[in-house]
Amino acid sequence: MNASAWLHWPRSLFARLTVILFVGLASAQALSFWLTMTERDQTMTNIMTGYIEREVTSSVALLDHLPANERAQWLPRLARRSYEFILGPGVSGGPVDAHLSARIAASISDGIGTNYPLTVNAVPGDDERLQVHLKLSDGAPLTIDLRPMSSAPLSGWLLSGLLLQLIVLIACCWLAVRLATRPLHELAVAADTLGPDLKAARLSEKGPSEVARAARAFNAMQDRIAMYMTERMQILAAISHDLQTPITRMRLRVDVMEGEPEGAKLRQDLQEMEALVKEGVTYARTLHGATEVRCRIDPDALFDSLVCDYVDAGQSVSLQGSFGAPIMTRPQALRRIVGNLVDNALKFSGAAEIQVAALHDGQTTITVSDRGPGIPAQSLEAVFEPFFRLEASRNRNTGGTGLGLAIARQLALAMDATLSLHNREGGGLEARLTLKNLSETAKRS
Repeated sequence: MNASAWLHWPRSLFARLTVILFVGLASAQALSFWLTMTERDQTMTNIMTGYIEREVTSSVALLDHLPANERAQWLPRLARRSYEFILGPGVSGGPVDAHLSARIAASISDGIGTNYPLTVNAVPGDDERLQVHLKLSDGAPLTIDLRPMSSAPLSGWLLSGLLLQLIVLIACCWLAVRLATRPLHELAVAADTLGPDLKAARLSEKGPSEVARAARAFNAMQDRIAMYMTERMQILAAISHDLQTPITRMRLRVDVMEGEPEGAKLRQDLQEMEALVKEGVTYARTLHGATEVRCRIDPDALFDSLVCDYVDAGQSVSLQGSFGAPIMTRPQALRRIVGNLVDNALKFSGAAEIQVAALHDGQTTITVSDRGPGIPAQSLEAVFEPFFRLEASRNRNTGGTGLGLAIARQLALAMDATLSLHNREGGGLEARLTLKNLSETAKRS
């Protein structure tokens, strides 16, 4: 199929199957209708020729036996829809060319030609009209004017019946395709809702064998993923627990090394190890799923408290805009996301600006901006990968575990929100968190 044809080919499987089924069934129905009409016309022609042969033979014999003065009054009685009798020579013309007319002429010739010599000619200007000329026993001319009917007239309700049949055909195609594609739609929805919390609704394992098998495989896949993630969290938690004891002992030993030049360096290394262990466990928990329940909160109070904590600690953090209404969300997750973004901004620029803005479609955007060095465009998505750190952050001053943004992205996914990074004009970075329709009004609608 060429490119131009693909431009008009439906993209969805539902539309494609509907078109294929409808075109196929409609074509088969049209072919059946054509075959039926063709057979009907042929049968009608056979019946008509036999009828005309018998009726014309009888009528000519009757007129031949009637007195000449009584023949005219019998002509209306002997006339039929496809022919009539004329007491006269009629109209002359050329030979009969039309197939149906030739067949009628041959039938009449077979019926009365042996008793009455006759001639047949087509009427000028009408292919399917002919006249048969003969003379009765007394020499009186008689003309049979024939207008053969190629087929019987169609019933008035046929068009309505065909339209109703087309509607039923369309409805059956739609129902068949819907039943066939609904399991695929449900599977796609289940796959889309399978987020970090691994709490997507399980598919029904009923229905046709192929659908039930796919549903069982998908449900089994969910169970295996949940098991793997649980094992992963347990391993990280076990490592964290086992590392905390030796790290604590090492810190105690470092504390007694006052005055030694290596003590401060060892203490900083131990602090980084402890932070890495804690961040690793936090990231594992976000992968395993957020257990925090959604609740109704005052987001303006939450953000005001968050900013005040930073200001009290001597950090340069400002807040602009407000929500203006309660929302349904996970408050601890929201606070952790914004806190991680603010920490990154303070780490690389020394100041952070938080701005809340409501969008026209019911969504709310929270941006955390700074005037730091920014991030190369090719790394704006890579920084969300766990343990990914830019070269500029690998130093003693900035530190970092490479898990802050990864944790923020996972928590955002668990909240059905989106988190993205953008470089600002004039330098700096903007982290944009978009909350999707979390207001109580949106939930009720």
